[in-house]
Amino acid sequence: MYSLGSESLIKQAREIQETELQKFYSRLVKLLQLKELGYETLDSLHRLHLILSANKYARTILRLSPDSLTEEHVTILSKKFVDWLRYASIVQGGGASSGGFFTGPRSRQVTELDGSVSGDFFTVLCVGQGFTEDQWMNVYSFSMLRHWLLTYHSVSSGNSTMDADDRSEVDGSVVSMVSATSSSSRLLPPKERLREKAFQYCQRLIEQCDQDPSMVFRTFPSIKALFGRLSSDLSYARVLLPIAQFYLNHGEMAAVDCECVWKLVFGRFPAELFNDPFLAHELLRFLRQNLDSLRLRTPEFIRFLPNFLKFLAWDSSAVVDDFVDLLPSLVTEGTAVEMLHTLLDLPCLSATLVLQFRSVDTQTRLLSLDAFRNPAFRGLFLFLLRVETGHTIDRLSTLHDLLAEAADWPRVVRCAQVVPVLLHIYFNTVVTVGTERIPSLETFRLRFPASFFLPRPSFPSCRVFSCHLLRLCKLRPSLVVDQSHELLEFAGTTANVYSKEEVYTHVVWVLGEYLSMSSDSSCSVALITSCFETLEAVLFEITSSAPPPGMVCPAPKVITTLMSALAKLASRSHDLIPRVSLFFSKLRTTARNGSVAWCADEDDLVAIVTRGEELWSLLKAPGVAQSVLTPPPHVLTPRWHRDTNLAVPLQLRVLTRLTHSQ
Repeated sequence: MYSLGSESLIKQAREIQETELQKFYSRLVKLLQLKELGYETLDSLHRLHLILSANKYARTILRLSPDSLTEEHVTILSKKFVDWLRYASIVQGGGASSGGFFTGPRSRQVTELDGSVSGDFFTVLCVGQGFTEDQWMNVYSFSMLRHWLLTYHSVSSGNSTMDADDRSEVDGSVVSMVSATSSSSRLLPPKERLREKAFQYCQRLIEQCDQDPSMVFRTFPSIKALFGRLSSDLSYARVLLPIAQFYLNHGEMAAVDCECVWKLVFGRFPAELFNDPFLAHELLRFLRQNLDSLRLRTPEFIRFLPNFLKFLAWDSSAVVDDFVDLLPSLVTEGTAVEMLHTLLDLPCLSATLVLQFRSVDTQTRLLSLDAFRNPAFRGLFLFLLRVETGHTIDRLSTLHDLLAEAADWPRVVRCAQVVPVLLHIYFNTVVTVGTERIPSLETFRLRFPASFFLPRPSFPSCRVFSCHLLRLCKLRPSLVVDQSHELLEFAGTTANVYSKEEVYTHVVWVLGEYLSMSSDSSCSVALITSCFETLEAVLFEITSSAPPPGMVCPAPKVITTLMSALAKLASRSHDLIPRVSLFFSKLRTTARNGSVAWCADEDDLVAIVTRGEELWSLLKAPGVAQSVLTPPPHVLTPRWHRDTNLAVPLQLRVLTRLTHSQ
């Protein structure tokens, strides 16, 4: 987070007007012509850097008005760039040394990445405890060097019109820079000399980035000692992340056991510092940037999934973007089922983290806080606060009752609002990791929609489940047969028609669509009959009486879905056709007698009766009914346009007609 002062400066930089920007450019050019760089020059360059950063390079000096600099200006600035890039001091800035007997000139020099004293000119990769003004100018110059060369490498007639040949030369490759080098470089024109120094600068950067494998072995003892000294103090958590990066990059080469590092970074950090926004940002960035390396070198990091989600549960709005990127990589065959439970438990985890944070305050009195401190319920809360995967719980209703008063806490509500987004990503990913270990429909039945202790935010998640239930069953129709007992238990509960309408409708639809021999050869006539009788009983009950007190009439879609499911099942077991036909007959007779208690709208009643008559007519021809209601695969996925036996005659007939027509 930025301070108020920083936010104000950034806002000013983003909203700067073009006229003001032009005046600023002119003043800066004049300052840079002076031999001595004063405080005003440095402050102006800092402001320029802020403008460039705040606008994400959408507007720069060069792009906004490239012809605002004359050839003389470009020559002067090119000379300055040469001085800053090639001749910046290699001595550290003020305050870099603490003095002492062994302090000498070399100890005050900047160092290379490996810690050795720099023996060449200063670059952005040099390391020091403090930096001089010309070293900062070296960094600023390099940050804009490429665009400067592409824009101002050729200036003529007082403007910045570029020669086409020179432009292609710069754009082509570094050969253009090599060709500019000369044994007597100081005799070169300023622009050519800048290109030479730019090439030397980039060449030195490449050399600095080259890794010497032997340095890894020499460095590890110091890194290991530093880790041992800092690891016991969590206030150094953000310092330990670069050390963890070193272990990740080089631990395998040095054959070093990194387990203690990962237990600290992935274990203690999220568990104890979940409320540190800076650590959350840096640790999640560490995960995103190193996903491939982590999967290759330490795949067990995924077991800390419940721990990572604590950052999301605590401050969901700040880190949800990170988890949108991370979540697909965390879904594996081993974590798929537990991840679904964990995502649904996020609001509970959010409430529990709040209670843990408040538990140190003995003056706070909350029923949920008393439960948190009660040893009898300690196991439930420890389950939510678990560090690693591999745990389950079967007392969700108790947990929801204990956390009931937290339902309207702002942090908990915000957390619940991101759950549907993550569930969409989860379901889109889980079908790609292997269908053998995707969550069973029993999991869905138990967790949806009574997954939250929150009164309203569960509905978006129910819609997510309803949408993806159909997709999962389409990808693996045998799921319906495998989980038929659980599905029938859900579909056979009449109360679900009124309280869980959307999910109930989809469950009934998948039962009617996929409970067949074509979906799973193990599907038996007995199973089809059992499903038929279950749905028949529910449909008879809701169409023969008024809804329970406090409930509205069932939606017409629920009734027509039940009717269609019964017709489909009857078409697969013809012994059931008379039973469903009798129901359709009674339904038509009842509707003719006037209004009914189970349907409040006359138009809806007409639509329901019409659907029943259509299905009844279809079932009078069982063979046709089966083809229409349960079409074979070759009808659902026709290949006529690919079948030679069909395509060739069709082509011949078309050609014949075209010929005859002429």
